[in-house]
Amino acid sequence: MSEEAILQDCLNNDALAQKELYNRYSPKMLSVCYRFAHNREDAEDMLQEGFIKVFSQIHTFRSQGALEGWIRRIIVHTCINTLKKNKKFAENVDLMYASSIQVREETIPSIMQAKQLIECIRMLPIGYRTVLNLYAIEGYTHKEIGDMLDVEESTSRSQYTRAKQMLEDILVKRNIIYKAKEKIPFMVAIGR
Repeated sequence: MSEEAILQDCLNNDALAQKELYNRYSPKMLSVCYRFAHNREDAEDMLQEGFIKVFSQIHTFRSQGALEGWIRRIIVHTCINTLKKNKKFAENVDLMYASSIQVREETIPSIMQAKQLIECIRMLPIGYRTVLNLYAIEGYTHKEIGDMLDVEESTSRSQYTRAKQMLEDILVKRNIIYKAKEKIPFMVAIGR
């Protein structure tokens, strides 16, 4: 079934088309939720809530971009709203401390597997993890992140700076990155 046909049937509240859309995109969207969630159960809850919004708002999709991108934006916003609602976005960086952090744009070996990196990202405090995901992986600007999270743009920047350093420290401690010659730029390895 083509994406256009699925979309049209979803607009008519066809349950089979909704199931097809869900089956097509839920694995990718679950991995998005998993990066924001504390555990798999929370990620699955975020995914379900996100797809409820997808189906209730599908009439607003204007086919001006990819359907997957539209769904992804809804899922990301659902994750952020869930974190805010549950007051899980509480860790803020002391801006005075953040200014003294030395950012080391170190690298991750090219053989680094995405799964290892995601597991290390999940070890970050939720505030840092959220900003890192939104900026480095989802591609939002610090201004957009600040608006989404109801924080100052400078807070987003400082949390991102601290998140990068904490992530690097975790990767070094787990012997995932080394001070070797062949390296990939750190942010390239995580999508930015």
